[in-house]
Order: sequence, then structure tokens, then C-alpha cells
Amino acid sequence: MSSTAGQVIRCKAAVAWEAGKPLVIEEVEVAPPQANEVRLKILFTSLCHTDVYFWEAKGQTPLFPRIFGHEAGGIVESVGEGVTDLEPGDHVLPVFTGECKECRHCKSEESNMCDLLRINTDRGVMLNDGKTRFSINGQPIYHFVGTSTFSEYTVCHVGSVSKINPAAPLDKVCVLSCGISTGLGATLNVAKPPKGSSVAVFGLGAVGLAAAEGARIAGASRIIGVDLNSSRFEEAKKFGVNEFVNPKDHNKPVQEVIAEMTDGGVDRAVECTGSIQAMISAFECVHDGWGVAVLVGVPNKDDAFKTHPVNLLNERTLKGTFFGNYKPRTDLPSVVEKYMSKELELEKFITHSISFSEINKAFDYMLKGESIRCIIRMDA
Repeated sequence: MSSTAGQVIRCKAAVAWEAGKPLVIEEVEVAPPQANEVRLKILFTSLCHTDVYFWEAKGQTPLFPRIFGHEAGGIVESVGEGVTDLEPGDHVLPVFTGECKECRHCKSEESNMCDLLRINTDRGVMLNDGKTRFSINGQPIYHFVGTSTFSEYTVCHVGSVSKINPAAPLDKVCVLSCGISTGLGATLNVAKPPKGSSVAVFGLGAVGLAAAEGARIAGASRIIGVDLNSSRFEEAKKFGVNEFVNPKDHNKPVQEVIAEMTDGGVDRAVECTGSIQAMISAFECVHDGWGVAVLVGVPNKDDAFKTHPVNLLNERTLKGTFFGNYKPRTDLPSVVEKYMSKELELEKFITHSISFSEINKAFDYMLKGESIRCIIRMDA
């Protein structure tokens, strides 16, 4: 056991006191883990668009003060009662969703949507007792999606912690905790493009580029990037994208443009924008008879997906995915191994690296569209 096991740890954390306001580095108290919980020392973390969205509190009931962050790599500091598959010193990735290994979803080979630990952006407390593990002079500081990695130490449910190869560099594989795995798995696990096939990727942000990387790994011969921002096309070439379409450059629906480019449609399409029109276009641009479209982006709550039923009757397939269909504890270690074997290239996703004290720069980079992933070094 570590020397701090069972004790309150005082450390630095970046606290969001108000929606949309710069984070403030504060000294916080981090309570010991309770039953089925793990306390982690975070070494590297990165900023995801989900953090920014909920920090801005657009269209939500804000929950502040809060510690954001959910893409990270660290080591286990101590474990609570009942934790048997992790021990101090293990290298881990905390994940915004989880795998209890007991519910119907966890026992299914087809699902990764754990009943107990499915993502919950409204809950700012731990499941065990409905309380936080963070505080400042007795004032509770709320958690975010069960991870809160913008803190030198954090507490997670054991089901949301993936044990990985200790040789894997945490400053690289930490980006696998959310968006990169989501896009990668959408292609490799759900779309499953055959070697030599054609794949259209809608949206060339981090998730879309990861979907393109999956198509590259799968051996797709044509990877068509679709985005309203043509400045993204040059960067996308690094991820295997070899053709580009900007819908604004055409006076017809983009699905028709793609169908003309590909003699009837692409074999696979992956939508990574959250735009309902992009979702419809992604489905309608796949070839009849065998085409598969996968929806990744999260639409607005009032959006409705509309297409003619004949598009389905003509043997096009529409699928959705959550976290790339990866089970966090079971599958994420194998994604790390793809990087270790040089099959998956992560360095090209990492555009910036900053010290923890500069964390607000990461928000600036993302809001300006200048970064894919910015690594935040917790010890600097």
C-alpha cells in the first residue's frame, strides 16, 4: 500500500467555479477511495470537446464548482474495499463510461453500454454514497463524468479504470480515454470496412480523424473526408484521407456528389459531427446492397432523422455507436497495444503540450480550432 493510503491528500486541481470562466488552480482535499473506488495520481491529461461543452454549460443546468477532465493517464495510488483487479502502482486510463462486468450489457458481447456506469454528465457525486471526494475547506467540489482528471489526484469507480501495459507512454496513450477511441472503434468495430473499400468520413475534427485512421488501418483504398472547413483537408491527409468534399462547393446534396464520385455510393460512411443533415447524408451516400453508415455524433435533442424507407429496403444499413463499441476494461488495453505495435499512430493527434499551470491555454486552442489534442503535463 502507498504511504498516503487511507489519508486525505492535498493537491492542486483546476477548478471551474463558473460556466465559461477560466479555471483556477486551487489546493483541494481528495478523500480516500471507498468501496469499489480507486484513487489515481494523474500524470497527463488532455482536453476534449465534451469538457468544453459542459464548461460552457450550453443548454444544460450548470453544476459548479466542478473539476472537469476525462482523458488522462496515471497510476493507482490506493484502492478501496472490494477492489481486486487493481493495485497501487498500476498504470491506468480513467474512462468517462464504465464496465461493471455484472449487468446485461457488460455480459453481452454486442454492447458496451454498462447499466451502472454509463456516462452521466449531470451526476457530480460518487455512486457509493452520493457525495464528492473533492473539497476546499469543507466546500464540496463536484466531479465530472466520474473522472475529473484536471486534478493531480482523483477518485473513480473501479469499473471506469482500465489497466494498461506499464511500458506504454502515458503522455501519448492518455488521448485514448475518449474521442480517439470513439472514432477509431466506430470504423474498426462497427463499420468494419473491407480491405480496398471506400469510406466517407463526415467531420474532420478529432473523432473524425480517428475514424479516418481506422479506415487507414483497415486498408481502405479511398477515404473521402467531408467537412465545411476546407482548411482541415491538408491535416487530414496525415490520417489517410485522400479525397475531399466541401458541401458548400456544390449546388446539390453532398450524398449525390459522393454517389457520383464512387459509382453509386461508398461502401462505408462514418458521421462524426452531430449535425442531423450530416447524419442523413452519411446514410444516403452509402451504396445500396451492402453500404453501412455509422452515426457517432450526438444530435440536438429535438432533431429527427428522416429518410425514405426505400433506402433501407435497398439493403443499406444504419448503425450507431457509443465509445466505438469498446468495453473500457476489457478492450481498451488492446487499443493501447495497437499503438505499441505501431499499427495505430497517436503522435499526429497531439498538436500541443502545456504545463498544468497553463491549462486555460488548452481551452483557447480548442475554441480557436487550433488543436486536435493538447497534452497537459500535471508535474509541470
